[in-house]
Order: sequence, then C-alpha cells, then structure tokens
Amino acid sequence: MKHSDTNNSKFAALLAAGRPILIDGGLATQCEAMGCNIDGDLWSAVLLQSNPRALVDAHRAYLDAGAEIIATASYQASRKGLMASGSSAADADGLIVSSVALAEQAREEFLHDNPESDRVPLIAASVGPYGAVLHDGSEYTGQYDIAGEALREFHRDRIELLDNAGADLLACETIPSHEEAAILAELLSGVTSPAWVSFSCRDEQHLCDGTLIADAAGLFEGHSRVLAVGVNCTAPEFILPIIALLKSSVPDKAIVVYPNSGEVYRSEDNSWSGTVTDLQCAQSAEQWIDAGAKLVGGCCRIGPAQIAAMALRV
Repeated sequence: MKHSDTNNSKFAALLAAGRPILIDGGLATQCEAMGCNIDGDLWSAVLLQSNPRALVDAHRAYLDAGAEIIATASYQASRKGLMASGSSAADADGLIVSSVALAEQAREEFLHDNPESDRVPLIAASVGPYGAVLHDGSEYTGQYDIAGEALREFHRDRIELLDNAGADLLACETIPSHEEAAILAELLSGVTSPAWVSFSCRDEQHLCDGTLIADAAGLFEGHSRVLAVGVNCTAPEFILPIIALLKSSVPDKAIVVYPNSGEVYRSEDNSWSGTVTDLQCAQSAEQWIDAGAKLVGGCCRIGPAQIAAMALRV
C-alpha cells in the first residue's frame, strides 16, 4: 500500500499550527444522555445498526461544543461482535466503515450551519483494544485469553477497514498492555492514515497490565505513521506525571490526553460517585496544556458541557 505523505496530512498540519487542540468527550456518554439504550455488548456501536442518526447528533453535540477532532463509533465495533447480533460478515464490515460516514455527516451539517467557522474538524477512526469487544472490562486489565497471532489478526482486519474508510486519522485508544501496543506499532507501520495511540493506565507510571508506560510509549519513538502518543480513560489525577514521562520517552511525538471523569463506578447499584464540574475540567485542561499536552479532551463521563468549558480555556 502506498503511503500518503504524513507531512501533508490534515492531522500533521493541525499539529504544526502551534496551538492546543481540543478533542471530543465520551461518545457513549452523550448517547446515553440523549436517551439511547447502549447496555449490550456492542455498546455505542449498536447504534450503527439501530439508530445511526443518534450518532450523528452525538457527534454534532461535541462539534457545537468546540471539538476540533471527533472519534467515530467504531471503538467497540468488530466483525465478530456485529455478526453475533445478526449481521453477515460483509454487513458487519459495512457497519464499521459507516461509522466514518456518520461522523462526516455530522461535520458537513456543522459546517453548513456555521459557514463563518474558520476550522474544519477532523475525524478520527476509533480503534479500540481487543478487550473492548469482549465487553468484560479487560481493556482495564490487559489480561486477554488470546494468542498473539490471533490478536494481530483481529487488529489487522479492522485497521485495514478503517484505514481505507476516509477518516483523517486513526485513534488507537485505551490500549492496556505492552503486547497489544507492540502489535499496533507493527500494524500501523503499514497504514496510509496518520495515527495516534493512547494507553489506559492504572497509576501514574504503569499501563493496566503493569508494564511501564514509558516502555510502551517508546515503541512509537520515530514511528512514521504515529504522530501523537498519550493516555485516555485514566483517572485525571495521574495525567500530569504521565505527561512528564511521555515528554521524555517519546520526545518526537505530540502528547494527547483525554482522561475519564475520575468518578467511581459502583457495580452493585449501577451508579457513579463523585463529581467533576465544568470548571474543574477547564482548569485541568489548562494545566495539561501548560505541562506539554498538545491535544486534550475527555473520555467516559465527560460530555459536551465539559468540552465546551475546556474550549474556553484551550
């Protein structure tokens, strides 16, 4: 496959603009706030089948809040998962690709309604970890019951689909293990799109599987397709020390951080405890940027209101 020139990509141009970049919040968070039922194994990807318009509206909420990059609803979408819900293999692949088209539709509607806007938002095709499609929380442990070659095949097929779907970049998100990061480093060397890779961490030094984030991030030093490295779906109190580690381990990459809200989930009654205010999110984003982050946003439990507050600071 012939590579496009990374230096001429829209993502590279945005990074080179010399200013902070705001990305979106949790897509599933906004879908739930809109009243969508996404409790099944496919999570927000179920809406690719049942209510694609809801995904357009969720993307649009983040664009209206000021996000310059929105991530597609492909995080938890897989051929196996979609086939289990009744799709053929071809239809499953089509649904995964459609996630990019839905984000494009939201962007087109945003630009139509805001002709004075001087920014054209970018679309990041979300590539979630293998654990996400298991829907068992293993993306927060990195403990997978799968052989390395099977894990490589899983990622290869989906990355190929999304690499050719027309998105502006690939966002490999919530990566919890060194092994999965190494596989992605290999596969991303063969893509056309630029990419970022972000890890999920259990503290300020370690991925969820216990390996050092500095070691995992170092896999991407000098990588020709990966332009940014960072962390997401991680407690916000760990972000500042992680930024410092990333600055030293991958000095040639932009740093992307989009943590969760820091609230604690109680499985016994399906509730959350703790509060993150819009002001706290805005202040945190400013601190992350001052510490060296180039791209900031949110993950689980961070919605358009918090992104809009960040936009005022970013």
